[in-house]
Amino acid sequence: MNICIIGGSGFIGGYLIAILKKQHNVLNIDKIKSPKHPNVNYEQCDIRDYEKLNRAIPADTDFILLLAAEHRDDVTPTSLYYDVNVEGAHNVLKIMTEKHIDNILFTSSVSVYGLNNKNKPDEFSPTFPFNHYGKSKLEAERILKRWFENDQNGKSLIIVRPTVVFGPGNRGNVFNLLKQISSGRFMMVGKGNNRKSMAYVENVAGFISHCINANYKKFHLFNYIDKPDLSTSQLVTQAEIAIGKSILPIKIPYVFGYSIAKTLDLVLGLLKKKNPISAVRIKKFCATTQFDSSTIQATGFKPPFSLEKGLEITIKSIVEENKTAVEPVLATVTA
Repeated sequence: MNICIIGGSGFIGGYLIAILKKQHNVLNIDKIKSPKHPNVNYEQCDIRDYEKLNRAIPADTDFILLLAAEHRDDVTPTSLYYDVNVEGAHNVLKIMTEKHIDNILFTSSVSVYGLNNKNKPDEFSPTFPFNHYGKSKLEAERILKRWFENDQNGKSLIIVRPTVVFGPGNRGNVFNLLKQISSGRFMMVGKGNNRKSMAYVENVAGFISHCINANYKKFHLFNYIDKPDLSTSQLVTQAEIAIGKSILPIKIPYVFGYSIAKTLDLVLGLLKKKNPISAVRIKKFCATTQFDSSTIQATGFKPPFSLEKGLEITIKSIVEENKTAVEPVLATVTA
């Protein structure tokens, strides 16, 4: 098929292109070329630029994968979430209608369910997004559903809501957490008993490829999670296994840690600097965020990696990265 990936230069996109280009004709549309796949067919474009996007998307496209998103938790101004995630989706759908392109897969997020999901929401659970990222993703989903419901004949709409995605090369919250744990300079806020659903990036890319090759028709909605859900304490244990040494984190009460982060937010905000350990991130780290994955299991998809293996690969990549960063400095000092 002719597959157009919008936002293929990002974290998930890099792994997804590696899978899809073996079977399909792939075009990457993004603001920059893919660092992993600089030679894949590419069109430079910002999803907010309708005219340029219209020229970039070929009329003979069979399937569009919409990955492009504003996703960091410290984006300013917050209107960017809606400009990119909502208006961007609107632009894509308008072009699809004009060019009679009928198949789209959209990567949303479990953030649409809100924080502290102890009841393991499934795809039919109520949505209560707590931040602008989740709100904008949910609004984009609604736009996509209206497009589909307007004329369902021959169309396919697949929405995948991954939980927090991690893997080598990512610089997100889980990566930063694993990096701190692996360094042995880890401060555990709270008791570490809160459990989190996570997803390894190669498994997420594999599932998206599975959805395309399965030729799903009509509307499908999936949470994507790699089970089992692990607690922060269990993540520490996985890191110990991966690096072969014991890790003894410093533990502080949640109220104390959250208060310190709030204070730093205020001080660094006045200095117009970003706080790497913000109150929002502390809140997210310490929340229980578990989700149901039975719908994915019913599709017959078999993840290529276990969650434990994905963690091992990621942690070992962090250790190697730290060695590469430190060794030149040591050499200079020695000389």
